[in-house]
Amino acid sequence: MSKQLLDAVIIGGGPAGLNAALMLGRARKHVAVIDEGKPRNAVTRETHGFLTRDGVSPFEFRRIAKEELGAYPSVTLVEDTAVSIAGEDGNFQIETAQGNLYASKKLLFAVGMKDRPLDIPGLAEVYGKSAFVCPYCDGWELRDEPLVVIVKGADLMHFAPLISGWTNRFTVCTNGPAGLTDDQREELRRHQVPLFESPILNIESNEGIVRQVVLEDGTSIPCRGIFFKPELTTGSDLPQAIGCRLTEDGMVVVDDFGKTTVPGVYSAGDAASRLHQAVAAAAKGAFAAAALNNELNLEAWRQNG
Repeated sequence: MSKQLLDAVIIGGGPAGLNAALMLGRARKHVAVIDEGKPRNAVTRETHGFLTRDGVSPFEFRRIAKEELGAYPSVTLVEDTAVSIAGEDGNFQIETAQGNLYASKKLLFAVGMKDRPLDIPGLAEVYGKSAFVCPYCDGWELRDEPLVVIVKGADLMHFAPLISGWTNRFTVCTNGPAGLTDDQREELRRHQVPLFESPILNIESNEGIVRQVVLEDGTSIPCRGIFFKPELTTGSDLPQAIGCRLTEDGMVVVDDFGKTTVPGVYSAGDAASRLHQAVAAAAKGAFAAAALNNELNLEAWRQNG
């Protein structure tokens, strides 16, 4: 067990966790970042929308971040998986898969989200190469290209106007009943958006680049890219295990500064936000770290006064 009572343990080492560690390191706090080294965005080749890092690979992004954190000796990076948490605000005990124990005054969950298995044949082969989930991250590279959008219901009526900013050459495949009202169907027709409800038989590709989407009714839709709505789950069960309130879709409930419903526990990044972008996660990590640091400083101030 770590002999030192750390100021904070950050569980998760993506943009949110690493940026939180940077803020806390600069605030002279003793911090351990526990991360298993299996980020969700490892399937992608490039990270976009992050000023000064536009186009960098997720691996290179983390390498640079860890190099910069090396300037702060009070920050320790641990490649391990947190498996259990006990204790309460002021003295949490974190156990890892490798049998290590850490004691910490505060916790910050930056556990992100994980994809549930992709149940469309051929989608895994193109995911991160020519099939993506966020047009803000990857729409530029597919601008004006013929695309297939795999989404249904209310999500579709949000996504169709959004994707039209990058291309008007897109076809909607709902992979089963669309779940649309007559008015919504008419809206798609007015905008000349083709709609297919037949289940997807498979996605044909070559070295990760999609060639066409084949439906069970025999329809083949040639395309150069795909956007789809993934099925996600929280990257760790630990927030729920220690009592953090979750939304119906599994996100950790936080206030504007990342504080959860459990005293001394914060959360930031994709697990606590619907803005699943690296730059947004990093920003949320900074906000949560600042709030956590302020809480530590105020407690020390009162104790010593």
